[in-house]
Amino acid sequence: MRNIRLQIEYDGANYSGWQTQKNDKTVQETLSHAIWQALQEKITIHGAGRTDAGVHALGQVAHFKTGSSIPANRLVHAINYYLPHDIVVKSAVDVPETFHAQYSTKSKVYQYTVLNDWTRSAINRNFCYVYGYALDVEKMTEAAKLLIGAHDFTSFTTKAIEDKNRVRTVQRLDIRKEGKYLYFTIEADGFLYNMVRTIVGTLLEVGRGKIAGDAIKDILNKKNRIFAGPTAPARGLCLMEITYIE
Repeated sequence: MRNIRLQIEYDGANYSGWQTQKNDKTVQETLSHAIWQALQEKITIHGAGRTDAGVHALGQVAHFKTGSSIPANRLVHAINYYLPHDIVVKSAVDVPETFHAQYSTKSKVYQYTVLNDWTRSAINRNFCYVYGYALDVEKMTEAAKLLIGAHDFTSFTTKAIEDKNRVRTVQRLDIRKEGKYLYFTIEADGFLYNMVRTIVGTLLEVGRGKIAGDAIKDILNKKNRIFAGPTAPARGLCLMEITYIE
């Protein structure tokens, strides 16, 4: 059996997240069906991360095992032929049998996009959070530094009880401003449910003056969701890249 690694890009606006669900359309289900149509073989596809409903990806990774002899470069075209326009396989490569899209992960990189304006965007409506309040980006950047490193992120997840280990290591957290757009880029060894979106929502409150920048330490220490800011909407979030243990 061959082990095939895929890199996948998708617009998550029309899907109930990555993971297959009984009564909802998901990316995993749609991709699995396309592979079945291309190979005429039932496969099980494993994704690197379970993006939520409305979340996008430029660098999602998945793998599946197959008995097909179709070369990997031809698999890209074969699978894409059966996929809708909002999902595309960017690459396919043969990898060792031991590779696992989820368990071989070293880090994940997410980017969250905020349009800092009161006027919404028609073109980017599904890919950014429109937030009109004036923001102090310098204060937000300083507050973000307090989240870098290994911390218990219980205060920044909406499903803390489901994760016994809530310690994650954030390797970088950058905020970049380009015109009216703000880009939050976060890399970590893993993420809790809604962790990125809650971090962004909290930093926006810092930028607006609703939360003091140095309060981030207290929020972490209290390990209680009620002390962090709101969870930012899913549409601004995109899985950018996944790195793997060599």
